[in-house]
Amino acid sequence: MQKLINSLLMTFIGVFLLVFSLYHLMNAQTFQVAGKLVTDVDTDEKVVALTFDGGPTEMTEDILKSLEKYDVQATFFLNGSTIMKHPEQLKKIVQTNHQIGNQSYSYEKMIFKSPSWIRQEIETTDQLIRDAGYQGTIPFRPPYGKKLFVLPFYLQQHERDTVMWSIEPKIYADIDSEPESIIQDVSDSVEPGSIISLEVMYESNEQYAIETIEGIIEKLSAKGYTFTSVSELMTYQK
Repeated sequence: MQKLINSLLMTFIGVFLLVFSLYHLMNAQTFQVAGKLVTDVDTDEKVVALTFDGGPTEMTEDILKSLEKYDVQATFFLNGSTIMKHPEQLKKIVQTNHQIGNQSYSYEKMIFKSPSWIRQEIETTDQLIRDAGYQGTIPFRPPYGKKLFVLPFYLQQHERDTVMWSIEPKIYADIDSEPESIIQDVSDSVEPGSIISLEVMYESNEQYAIETIEGIIEKLSAKGYTFTSVSELMTYQK
């Protein structure tokens, strides 16, 4: 009986450690099992990348107007299913010469998935982006930042980096936070080479989102920072 109890206990401990390890690997910001993971760039230059997750949505045009107002270059990580709903918004991003990244087709977490599923999610979205006339580099960012084994190996085989972020202020309508506090949080956290991720495409308060974007641009510009695309930022690596 004691042997059975000990065996069950060891099995439980083993399963717990496995789940614990997988959880931390899935959420790791600075490590993955294969390929290159980028959260920021090691540089002395005061340059950062402003990135937008999700979309394109009806918010896209207003965001583009704000970026044009300040002559700021940004990177938009888009998902294929939303591109299908808003193809004209994608074309507007292409026409304004911002960088376009791939964030899968379905925007599902890309963990515990087959290699064929991973390939289809990425390649279908790549093709939609190309069909809109975009000719630049297409960086990849995993939905929710989640990855385990299959995705990193696929990206490594195709010589693509996993692009994460170093600053991610939460911008949601249900969070009791004013634009000023988010702007200040980004300003306090920014460093040369930072990659800033903003999730404003689905913000219900449009004015709130635009005020936040423009406030971040103004605040960082006043500190001497300039903005560029993710791919361009990576050329500043020491």
